[in-house]
Amino acid sequence: MPSARLIVDHDFIISDLDRRIFGTFVEHMGRCVYTGIFEPGHPTADDQGFRQDVAELTRELGTTIVRYPGGNFLSGYNWEDGVGPVEKRPRRLDLAWFSTETNAFGTNEFMDWSRKVGVEPMFGVNLGTRDHDEARRFIEYCNHPGGTELSELRKSHGYEKPHDIKFWCLGNEMDGPWQIGAKTAGEYGRIAHETAKVMRWVDPSIELAACGSSNRDMATYARWEYEVLDHCFDYVDFISLHTYFQNPHDSTEEFLGNIELLEAFIREVVAIADAVAATRRSPKRIMLSLDEWNVWYKARTHEHLRKPGWPEHPPLIEEVYNTEDALLVGGALITLLNNADRVKCACIAQLVNIIGPIMTEPGGAAWRQTIFHPFALTARHAHGRVLRSLISSPSYAGKTAPEIPYLHACVTEDETTGQVTIFALNRHLGEPMDLEVLLRGFGGNRQVVEALQIHHPNMKAVNTKDAQDTVAPAPIEKVSLEGDRLQARLLPGSWNVIVTAPR
Repeated sequence: MPSARLIVDHDFIISDLDRRIFGTFVEHMGRCVYTGIFEPGHPTADDQGFRQDVAELTRELGTTIVRYPGGNFLSGYNWEDGVGPVEKRPRRLDLAWFSTETNAFGTNEFMDWSRKVGVEPMFGVNLGTRDHDEARRFIEYCNHPGGTELSELRKSHGYEKPHDIKFWCLGNEMDGPWQIGAKTAGEYGRIAHETAKVMRWVDPSIELAACGSSNRDMATYARWEYEVLDHCFDYVDFISLHTYFQNPHDSTEEFLGNIELLEAFIREVVAIADAVAATRRSPKRIMLSLDEWNVWYKARTHEHLRKPGWPEHPPLIEEVYNTEDALLVGGALITLLNNADRVKCACIAQLVNIIGPIMTEPGGAAWRQTIFHPFALTARHAHGRVLRSLISSPSYAGKTAPEIPYLHACVTEDETTGQVTIFALNRHLGEPMDLEVLLRGFGGNRQVVEALQIHHPNMKAVNTKDAQDTVAPAPIEKVSLEGDRLQARLLPGSWNVIVTAPR
């Protein structure tokens, strides 16, 4: 039976945790908005048409910030289409997803929904078909108190107070040839600079994210990040990362090695951003926003990406998640926590139906996909600061990464409550793992207050409308804490959370 050891010290800190890493993403694509978060006439819908079953699951998920309205949709979107009287809004062809957009849901509806659910909004501005002038008009509409044409227009739409949206994305995946209005790094860097400049003139309190590469495999990766930041370094706070984990080897062992690729991606982009800072002799540090990430490889064919005839909100890329997907999502969250000094925001894509942790049936039920559970447990228990862990674990060689440790783990401490939480993924699929954790400097009089695992003997097991809890959290059977020494037996192929607190 393999064994692993984790040593953590109260005084060795990576960073305070920015809880915006527990973000999600709502795009006008498929059934994410329509029959997802918004379905007038649904048995649970409120007076604005917001599905309350989805709202409750969003709260349970622990979502802190939500990116809107796209995504690829953003690069052809006119924000003016989605404000004002619904009956006067235009119907448009959406060239991103070959659908018809009714614009029955827009900026103000999203803001109402986000306030009711209790999440922070993250908005994007269209830098595909539009430019810095559209962006400064949009932020004036949303954030200016009053006395101007656009702020008064907002008031006439029933919103006296400004929306006060603080986090803005400067376009979406502008390096991608699939993007409406795709640009070179020089073209995009220049317009990002000008857009950021005028947006800050309208509202100096905002935070701005520039587009990084659409994924790490892009031919222009790394050069794109450097050139873009070389243009707009002084005006932005974040560079974005996008990654979707795939399983080309049809192997759970190789699939879980994707976690090592995420670690490399983060470290590389940090190095590039700091190199741009070095050329300026600048102490400023650009932070990272992983504002699109998830598992996505099963629903990737042409039929999943578009439907004929320009339909309204057709079902698109509705990935059904299984046990191994939940393990990978839990492992990716551990990586984000261990990079809390630079990763300050992240959005799992998307919230509902479209590669989402929540699934719905039009007019019917809503349920938790397998990946819902590690996300919700991490969001519930990861508070305060992330501690630096020393891990000793056996490993295995892989094609995805040359060396893949069986144990992937992190530790957080909430100094307000005294809780110390261990998150641990056992990537050994054949045997349980005996884990020893030394908790140094926390005081010996502690107890385990919760110990849960995500595990199923079938790596392809899924949750469905009729079997919603096939893969769900269950107690860890063998766990003990004596003094500063915690011991636990982790089942093969399991993701685990162990919460300790003072007695």
